[in-house]
Amino acid sequence: MDKKGFRKYKPKSRTRETFESGHSGILLWAAGLVAGTNSSLVGKDALAETDKITLETAKLLREDYLAQNAFTPYDKFCPFYKSVWMLRNIIHFYNLANQAVERAAGMDGQKITYTLIKHRLGDLFYRLVSQKFEDPAEGEDVLVAKFQKLHDDLIAGFRNLEDETR
Repeated sequence: MDKKGFRKYKPKSRTRETFESGHSGILLWAAGLVAGTNSSLVGKDALAETDKITLETAKLLREDYLAQNAFTPYDKFCPFYKSVWMLRNIIHFYNLANQAVERAAGMDGQKITYTLIKHRLGDLFYRLVSQKFEDPAEGEDVLVAKFQKLHDDLIAGFRNLEDETR
């Protein structure tokens, strides 16, 4: 403890500092997801469907959320609201995909696999990947509306997918 009675922050490993106000849990989840995805010992086809979703979500986080390019107008800086909405939509996709796979596993209809999700919801997946290309110069209200629309479209897309496979 320091002179004021506060504990000094000591990172347990080489991790980024976490955000204040409750975002640390999301960041720790994302960091664990990215760090824990190594499918080099087992081929991707041998993984369970939920593991394929985890692997693809980790790839989204690593390649589309964490990677930045300082030479582009949309990516040289990323306002906090954009980061939050991008992460919110990626986690939303992860949760919806896992729920769809788990619900379909117990039913008599067609099984929902990650391949089926990617095939039927390819346009939504493309929009999920393309979130990083939204230019903050358009303004917060415009971007938040786009991110919210994607969030709502993900719900509708997974609902339609589940209805079609019953």
